[in-house]
Amino acid sequence: MTAKTGVLVANLGTPDAPTPEAVKRFLAEFLSDRRVVDLPPALWLPVLYGVILHIRPKRSARAYREIWTDSGSPLLVNTLAIADALERRLASLLPAPVAVATGMTYGNPSIAAALEELRAHGVARVLVLPLYPQYSATTTASVFDRLEAALASLDWRPEVLRVDNYHADAGYVAALAESLAGRIADFAAGVHLLFSFHGLPQRYVDAGDPYQEQCQMTARLVAARLALPADAWSVAYQSRVGGARWLKPYTENRLRALATQDPRRIVVCCPGFAVDCLETLEEIAIRGRASFLAAGGASFDYVPALNDSPVHVECLAQIAAGALARDTLRAAP
Repeated sequence: MTAKTGVLVANLGTPDAPTPEAVKRFLAEFLSDRRVVDLPPALWLPVLYGVILHIRPKRSARAYREIWTDSGSPLLVNTLAIADALERRLASLLPAPVAVATGMTYGNPSIAAALEELRAHGVARVLVLPLYPQYSATTTASVFDRLEAALASLDWRPEVLRVDNYHADAGYVAALAESLAGRIADFAAGVHLLFSFHGLPQRYVDAGDPYQEQCQMTARLVAARLALPADAWSVAYQSRVGGARWLKPYTENRLRALATQDPRRIVVCCPGFAVDCLETLEEIAIRGRASFLAAGGASFDYVPALNDSPVHVECLAQIAAGALARDTLRAAP
């Protein structure tokens, strides 16, 4: 049966291989996006192509090799697994068949390739589901930019629905809390829960980006569901680069501080990442752990991203089904 509705599962992207050449191609595309770096191109591009792309690819390739699997990039493998499971779950939730395709804002498979796949299924309505629980112009809006550019190049105009965020969705909060529930006894014994979100230059938030507010809301809702006291958890922001002022506190600083505070035992989760990737596996689970222990910490426990866990797939399926149902109701006579 031909699917008339499609779901585009979008994520940021990944190099094709953990090599300097592949990383350089990926970074060139990623760091050329005006949503990501909002400096004037005349100032930024000479720095990007003259300095950064000559230095950073080798260092980043070493980091990618630390987390690369036999199946490939964890971000791609996990995103594809979510899309496959989501298609199966939606088949049981919805009365008509739904085609699900995966597209990356940068790298492969591209958003344009995902749209071509959906068009080949006869799709007339596309729900875009970025795997970014918290909205930011640097991430979610970039997906929508690529979507519009790809549709224009394909000369195809299906009906498009968008999920902007799901930072306070009850199913998402429940899924996060469930991933942490086995550590309740540890929290009662004084173990500190650190929510580490991807960072953002402060100027973006000052200009109105809701990202920080949504990150804090996610953390508050999860902590409330776990009934954690206010001093048992905190929020920090990771992946800071360059000399600009980013959202504070910085995860690296917070880890060092917690390493000196009794009981010097922490649990770290990264609720801004739907799937495990370089920023969770290498930056937090490897380097963050080493930094915490070197600073005097006693115990560091990284909680994996939700990935394709059944509760996560169910959460996303309900979000998608709800968005499609609302649109159907609006269109009804």
